[in-house]
Amino acid sequence: MNLSEYLASPGALTVGDLRKRAGVSSDAQIRQWQHGYANRRPGPAHCVAIEKATEGAVTRRDLRPDDWHLIWPELADAEPTQEVIHG
Repeated sequence: MNLSEYLASPGALTVGDLRKRAGVSSDAQIRQWQHGYANRRPGPAHCVAIEKATEGAVTRRDLRPDDWHLIWPELADAEPTQEVIHG
């Protein structure tokens, strides 16, 4: 699930709550990642923090689909986690 889908889903954290839980400096930064503004993506540390904050609903693979395997090669052989259903 991508960040935009997650934030629009019932029971999801708000942008502000996600910002706080993931240690992001501003709501605007979350929104830039949410909407893919200027192809911006969270850095590796924020990807891990978002994955934890969303309890795995949004994964590092979801946040960095083009290069996650280069950043976290240990995930390449791992099975994708089950999708978390909120609501």
